[in-house]
Amino acid sequence: MASTAKRDHYNTQSLGVPLNRTVKEAKILMVGAGGIGCELLKNLVLSGFGEVHIVDLDTIDLSNLNRQFLFRHEHIKKSKALVAKDAAHKFNPNVKLEAHHANIKDPQFNVDWFKGFTMVFNALDNLDARRHVNKMCLAADVPLIESGTTGFNGQVQVIKKGRTACYDCTPKETPKSFPVCTIRSTPSQPIHCIVWGKSYLLSEIFGASENESPELDHSEDSENAKEIEKLRQESQALKQIKEAMGADSFPQLLFDKVYKDDIVRLRSMEEMWKTRRPPEPVDYASTLEKAADAEARKQKILKDGQKVWTLEENVVVFKDSLERLSKRMAEMKSSTGEVTVEPVITFDKDDDDTLDFVTASANLRSIVFGIETKSRFDIKQMAGNIIPAIATTNAIVAGLCVLESFKVIDGKYDSTKEVFLSPFAPERLLASDRLRLPNPDCPVCSVAQTRLLVDMSRATLEDLVEDFLRLELGYGEEIVINHGDNLLYDVEETDNLSKKLSELGIKGDSFLTVIDEDDNNPRVNLVLNVQESTAMDGKPIKSLDITRVTNGDTPTSPIPRKKSSPKPSGDEATNGSSMKSNGSSATIPNGTGSGVKRSAADALGDDTPSGKKSKQTTDNTDDDVIIVDDADGAILID
Repeated sequence: MASTAKRDHYNTQSLGVPLNRTVKEAKILMVGAGGIGCELLKNLVLSGFGEVHIVDLDTIDLSNLNRQFLFRHEHIKKSKALVAKDAAHKFNPNVKLEAHHANIKDPQFNVDWFKGFTMVFNALDNLDARRHVNKMCLAADVPLIESGTTGFNGQVQVIKKGRTACYDCTPKETPKSFPVCTIRSTPSQPIHCIVWGKSYLLSEIFGASENESPELDHSEDSENAKEIEKLRQESQALKQIKEAMGADSFPQLLFDKVYKDDIVRLRSMEEMWKTRRPPEPVDYASTLEKAADAEARKQKILKDGQKVWTLEENVVVFKDSLERLSKRMAEMKSSTGEVTVEPVITFDKDDDDTLDFVTASANLRSIVFGIETKSRFDIKQMAGNIIPAIATTNAIVAGLCVLESFKVIDGKYDSTKEVFLSPFAPERLLASDRLRLPNPDCPVCSVAQTRLLVDMSRATLEDLVEDFLRLELGYGEEIVINHGDNLLYDVEETDNLSKKLSELGIKGDSFLTVIDEDDNNPRVNLVLNVQESTAMDGKPIKSLDITRVTNGDTPTSPIPRKKSSPKPSGDEATNGSSMKSNGSSATIPNGTGSGVKRSAADALGDDTPSGKKSKQTTDNTDDDVIIVDDADGAILID
């Protein structure tokens, strides 16, 4: 491995003195230390970035080792962030690495914390976290480099507030959903049983109600009113069984309810089974009597994720995982103290307890309905919506991220590209498109933003609506205030006005969205980032960024009005051929007039000695130029 001094010499030759100096002074945040994250962290430390913070909540799983090359077998069950830090530090001891084994959505990672970074890299694998980091970077006005892979396809996008489109400027594909009656009454495929175990049974016993699951489609409920009512009665019965959690009888009560009693009820609906095989109920006690051998081999069964379990093995795993989850729930309740919010356990593909429960629950339902059963490995892929990751794709995308970061850190946003990796595209492996402008209708980036200093001990929703929004910012009557997905206020919803913001679940670093519903000339949405303060004189709510503007005695709102979407002009035509790459339109430059050469002054900065000469050779047949620097400058080949 090259010495640190020699590597810095090579970096200087590649980047030039000024840019290499800026890279060494940069403070970077990398969110996610998985497939892309491992490759990206290696590239960042080898490129000499001065300080890198790594945030990841996950722990290392055996299945990670085929592509996340900073991890070894002895690291299984350890924190990804901490192990990645130790492994990457050996590549370049001069880089300062800081690891956080935590959720990026935790309160400690607030807007002010994000503002401390030069740039943020996203190396995440889920939509919710990506959207959160996108929102935080916009609020902090810190550039973000977003990346992702899907099998052999990959994409890299530079996001900068006011300059480029953000992650939410284009709508994302919604998760696949299934009609409730199919999932609850007439499953015909393994995925139906898996969704039942994950989004219905697990949620009803250990989490939120099924009505909140995005995988269950309620659009056909009105057409099956009687059946839906019966299903609601089943849910109520489950809630009563839930009260027995922790008791020895709990596994049998739950099992007989969902695999015997509910199935007997379904079988009684003879019309439903005229054209399909009726389900066969399973009894807990009689099946468990036959499972003595499986009970003795329980640990061996749990370790083999590739084997498809028998009926008896599924019953043993069902009972065992249910007891583990019940014990965990009891511990969570005891640790919450006086907090009245009920703790929840949600499915995580890397959580053995929930994965075992969903696997056994889904397979038992498949057996009842005569559907093919699956191994735990297969169910993990299907329940987690996992597309197999390719190590080479991760490596290419991570390299593209760092190449784009050099342009960002140099302030050359006009040179950044949105890059698509599509191995099976007809034209070329890599396709790039010029940066997209912000979508004027984007609910995330095409909004006004302000930080709000709030005295939580005094501030009420009425203070926010009347004193701040209407008096300070000049809003009219037709406004809506949302906290995430929760409606706090509109002209017909005024019950919360007298409540303190803290009573409405608002705390430090919460985001509130104000929507102007004026029919004629509405303002853009206003996003309020709440900053908690305990020592405030006068009014309990103050803006840190917006000052009151008055026109005589009438307040004039500093929040801009919405603009109509601009029509593309003929001058914006791209100079190249267009292709579809990874579901997006990508423009492939044809190589004429798009390259920008770096001068020797750019490469050497202030270190260029006076009278220094470069050897330059030119070829009359074309415009290729080679500048050879004999010292520590740059070698430029165009």
